[in-house]
Amino acid sequence: MPILLDGLAGLEYRGYDSAGIALQVPGDGLWVRRRAGKLAELAAAVGDAPADATTGIGHTRWATHGRPSEQNAHPQLDGSNEVAIVHNGIVENYLELRDQLAGEGHEFRSETDTEVLAHLVASRLAEGAPLADAVRSLLGEVEGSFAVAVVHADDPGLVVAARRVSPLVAGVTRGDDPAAFLASDIPALLPHTRSMFVVEDDQLVELRPGEVRVTDLEGREVDPEPRTITWDVERAEKGGYDDFMRKEIHEQPAAVRDTLRGRTSPEGRLMLDELRLSEDELRVVDKVFLVGCGTSFHAAMVAKYAIEHWTRLPCEIDIASEFRYRDPVVDAHTLVIAVSQSGETADTIEAMKYAKRWGARVIAISNVVDSSMARLADAVLYTHAGPEIGVAATKTHLAQVVALELLALYLAGIRGTRYLSEARELLDELARIPDRIEVVLERDDDIRPVAEELAEIRDFFFLGRGVGYPVALEGALKLKEISYARAEGYPGGEMKHGPIALIEPGTVVVGVATHSDVYTKLLSNIQEMRARGATVVLVANDGDETAAGLADRVLWVPRTMELFSPAVDVVALQLFAYWLAKARGRDVDKPRNLAKTVTVE
Repeated sequence: MPILLDGLAGLEYRGYDSAGIALQVPGDGLWVRRRAGKLAELAAAVGDAPADATTGIGHTRWATHGRPSEQNAHPQLDGSNEVAIVHNGIVENYLELRDQLAGEGHEFRSETDTEVLAHLVASRLAEGAPLADAVRSLLGEVEGSFAVAVVHADDPGLVVAARRVSPLVAGVTRGDDPAAFLASDIPALLPHTRSMFVVEDDQLVELRPGEVRVTDLEGREVDPEPRTITWDVERAEKGGYDDFMRKEIHEQPAAVRDTLRGRTSPEGRLMLDELRLSEDELRVVDKVFLVGCGTSFHAAMVAKYAIEHWTRLPCEIDIASEFRYRDPVVDAHTLVIAVSQSGETADTIEAMKYAKRWGARVIAISNVVDSSMARLADAVLYTHAGPEIGVAATKTHLAQVVALELLALYLAGIRGTRYLSEARELLDELARIPDRIEVVLERDDDIRPVAEELAEIRDFFFLGRGVGYPVALEGALKLKEISYARAEGYPGGEMKHGPIALIEPGTVVVGVATHSDVYTKLLSNIQEMRARGATVVLVANDGDETAAGLADRVLWVPRTMELFSPAVDVVALQLFAYWLAKARGRDVDKPRNLAKTVTVE
């Protein structure tokens, strides 16, 4: 018990909403405790734990399927309470598997996708499979991302684990007190061993005291490559990065992939997480409002372009704190989409309440399951970015952009403004976005010297047009938030209507000059800035010599479809802001005067 609790404490930095432990008690089955809330509440509830247990699993859950509650906390059990399982990740086909198992007589007690895995293992055990083979069968039946660890009441001294996409590490100690350890991240194992190995995709791990056996899908034994961890605990929590912000910037491909997972039904229709609206109710919508604050507002701006283009619905966008005070025209035919990473933003919640009072339908976009906004909304689309520690939003912003693009396609589908085949093509293109983000991240070392060269500049202007405009706003916001530089975002065509008076030698203009319908217009605006002595930095598509010819420095990004390009282009500006802030000696994880969740108006 102390080892499990200490290990879970070593993972608290990741964020969670509930916790639980299952111990394997020789001759007496499984002993399980689960609690919603913090680890301290679980620790207070385990005083009667059996002292002779030598095998167990524990988990801190970040809710994806099902609200935070004791019932939905891990470990999840099968119907006979003989199988206990903990799980990170998302099971994309859990509804299909749940229906299949229900048809076989299995009864479910939680809202989670994880419980399906416990019943699936139990079903294979009932067919006579040993525990390792029962867990291995998951790798062939389950779609999505997952890391699981399983114990069974009748298999003392054995933990079986498997992994696809979601991380898993293992370690072993021998000698007088042999043991084997498994965790989703390195910090949980550091008190016990600094020699560990990373479990690879579609590998199965069997842990016994002082022994770890790894096999592949076919059951062939694999010799894992050990690695020695030299980081301290704080650095380990950050995945070897110097701070959480950089770690979270580099987690963005995974955040986007997870947000896209499991979004289509077997028939190919897009699905929301919690839908308390009929498709008929959404078909009568004749106007859309998007509301959000800060970074969420910029994600909503991207969505405005997508919704209007794909659905042909008029779409307005408001800063949430201003929405209800301007007396907007809202009625029963209005759809309000509220965006917030925490789901607790006070201004956005009040905007939702105002809309509902006038009979509008409300959809929430949130990164936190069962948040206040999720409970208030008529439907919810969750971003599966995972916990974000850095105050300045990065991976949650990209997840919001992608989720809103999905919502736009969903609305287009039910309104019949896009054929299903066209939606599938768009989804295929969207699925390639994480790969393009990875390309930008690989150029981190190219972006760093550009930022460091400009670290002492006082004034920055970020320019964009079309969907590049919200990217420019987000780039300026990131630079302000973490470096404290003066940075303003403008539509490129607006500069000549006043702000161009501020352009002089020593001013830096950052332009989002990736290909779009207004690409040539933006380049004309950039030429106006150059003519007045500005230093020009452009975000441009690979190989674009025209843009490069107008720039002093270029941040190269791969080309993608125009409406999806903000999810790629903004990553270059995140890295630019990060390295400039570091060159100025700022604490990028905790910028002054800012809070992660703004719960006051």
